[in-house]
Amino acid sequence: MATYLDFEQKIKQIQESIVSAQVRHDDAEVEKLEEKLDKEVSKIYGNLTDFQKLQLARHVDRPYALDYINIIMRDKYEIHGDRHFRDDAAIVCYLGYIDDERVMVIGEQKGRGTKNKIRRNFGMPHPEGYRKALRAAKMAEKFGIPVLMLIDTPGAYPGLGAEERNQSEAIARNLLELAELDTQTISIVIGEGGSGGALAIGVADKFAMMRYSVFSVISPEGCSAILWSDPKKVEDATNAMKITSSDLKELGLIDDVIDEPLIGAHRDRDGSAKALKSYFLEKLAELKAMTKEQRMEARYNSLTSKGAFEEIIEEKTKEN
Repeated sequence: MATYLDFEQKIKQIQESIVSAQVRHDDAEVEKLEEKLDKEVSKIYGNLTDFQKLQLARHVDRPYALDYINIIMRDKYEIHGDRHFRDDAAIVCYLGYIDDERVMVIGEQKGRGTKNKIRRNFGMPHPEGYRKALRAAKMAEKFGIPVLMLIDTPGAYPGLGAEERNQSEAIARNLLELAELDTQTISIVIGEGGSGGALAIGVADKFAMMRYSVFSVISPEGCSAILWSDPKKVEDATNAMKITSSDLKELGLIDDVIDEPLIGAHRDRDGSAKALKSYFLEKLAELKAMTKEQRMEARYNSLTSKGAFEEIIEEKTKEN
């Protein structure tokens, strides 16, 4: 059963009417309703608030990393473990092919259903997960294989065990190693990109976000709790934080916004996977056309420009 958000109720009603008309084989009514649906989708999704985009980024039906991997990859083989402690199921690593390109895909996986959510730790990786991701990335570097990273996490796991095993060091190590990785890298936020948990696999030659994804240093819930001590201020925090793909593109913090279907990846999984795949192959071709020196210089310039600002100080003259 599909899950509909509050602002999607009219779409739900029209889609249910379409199904009913199809059962009756009323083709004329189906055509009429589909036109009505297109208009309603354009109306609703063309005027989404930041908070509604956050809800879409967290939608339970939104494709996770494994959904995309299963759609766009072939002849894939999963890589397990960090060779130090254990295998962290919150991060998945697959070696395989996207069309004719041999690729290493690293993704954060939230899981569906109670058992899977617990197994995947709700998409919050432990340090061994980030070390597994780095191991896979270094393997790809050794054999000259491009790396695609799919970000979807509320943040790195903050538990006692994770801190004991050096969570912050694992994230910092990934930032350093991925910045120097000698192969083509592309990172895409497919849902929720939270804090260092997202940054740990977010350093790449190209950094993009799906249309209805978010990327932030802290969750809106955490922000509202710190600033106002009021959980009801989540929507205000979301609007103030500028965490949507369009905001971050405007601020120059990401390279591109991937146009997933207007109705959302949660309603058109195949269309969204097609958009992600097309973007990856297009940008990979651009990166392969560059020399190593050009690619590394462009990566360096991109990383060092993040957060740059100019401070203008106006001198005020005193009136006599």
